Amino acid sequence: MKNAIEVRNLTKSFPGFTLNDLTFTLPEGAILGLIGENGAGKSTTIKLLLHALEADNGSAKVLGCDVKDPAYSAVKNRIGVVLDEAYFPEVLTARQVGKVLRHAYSDWQDADYEAYLNRFSLPDDKMFRDYSRGMKMKLAIAAALSHKPQLLILDEATAGLDPLVRDEIVDLFYEFTRDPSHSILISSHIISDLEKLCDYVAFLHKGNLLFCEEKDALLDRYCVVHTDEAALRALPNSAIKGIRKNPYGSEILLYAEDVPASLTAERPTLENLILLLSKGDAAK
Repeated sequence: MKNAIEVRNLTKSFPGFTLNDLTFTLPEGAILGLIGENGAGKSTTIKLLLHALEADNGSAKVLGCDVKDPAYSAVKNRIGVVLDEAYFPEVLTARQVGKVLRHAYSDWQDADYEAYLNRFSLPDDKMFRDYSRGMKMKLAIAAALSHKPQLLILDEATAGLDPLVRDEIVDLFYEFTRDPSHSILISSHIISDLEKLCDYVAFLHKGNLLFCEEKDALLDRYCVVHTDEAALRALPNSAIKGIRKNPYGSEILLYAEDVPASLTAERPTLENLILLLSKGDAAK
């Protein structure tokens, strides 16, 4: 199986923060969700993949090309990028944006772009500065999809959008990956979107990659139990992977194989798993 992205031991340091020894792959035809709190290193990772930042150590290949290779500038024609804010000249209309981008991408498709504008009901005569946030993100996504990309890199592309717009965009991403040569890397705070969308999940926490795994296998490995203080004390510390206490008891994350027969367990949601791993205090 070919990989759309290959990252090996990637490191980048700033004052007060280090993205530390990052290693993961995104198989071709798959969707990888990059999850983490604000400041975890998601945007830094994406900037390194786009070679907008220079890594201190390690390597990154995108669509088979090392990002430091001069040939990578041509490879970027096959990458559609949507950042957390859409950046287009404020006085241009959507149609004028297309005329500009026609000269920026070697495979720009006027017909595809026009189809996305119609699908998203984006007005022809409205300037970008007068768009709502949802309209701005739709325009950015339309542009990203209109030059025959093989890979989409999306940094918080659904943040701040209402649920109906998010669902519309998530459906569009599903359509994109029906082609087995297409792949998506998407970072988001909206874990429920990623749970529906992603095949793989990578979890960054304070600059460290805690895991990058196939989503269903990950969720099958863990269980959540709700129990009282007495049952909690009976569990060995080594079995507890995360815990949240409340006035009514404790919510405990365990490996499925470590759940005692006396306790009732449930499969975690991705959001619950991430919260317990990142915020849970395993000390009893």
